[in-house]
Amino acid sequence: MKAVLDTNVLVSGLLKAHSHAGTIVRLVAAGLLRVVYDARILNEYREVLARPKFGIEKGERDALLAQFESEGLLVAARPLPERLPDPDDEPFLEAALAAGDAVLITGNKKHFPASACGGVTVLSPAEFLALWREKNR
Repeated sequence: MKAVLDTNVLVSGLLKAHSHAGTIVRLVAAGLLRVVYDARILNEYREVLARPKFGIEKGERDALLAQFESEGLLVAARPLPERLPDPDDEPFLEAALAAGDAVLITGNKKHFPASACGGVTVLSPAEFLALWREKNR
């Protein structure tokens, strides 16, 4: 299964290991979920995860991002035909559209109105885990 992880899911997962987002990060680390990304997303992950306020160790950040680069799916995304309420969210939807069959996992579903998503399924971490468990029974 392929997914685009909004940065808020990645940060939450690293800070709260026993949360839904934490479970998603563990699925990625175990190779059970393939992360879809583009250069803008990877750069945002690097910048945000390095913020001192999160206290995420450099080795942990580097290992996770190296795994994304080696096992994830790098896509060449195209601009959206319709703007999102928060333009900073657009790379995530653009990457999901470029992948064709990826879901987008976010803690801010309201930032991704269905009318702008071009058929991409946008899920909260809890919704994604319910879907993942259903598909992997």
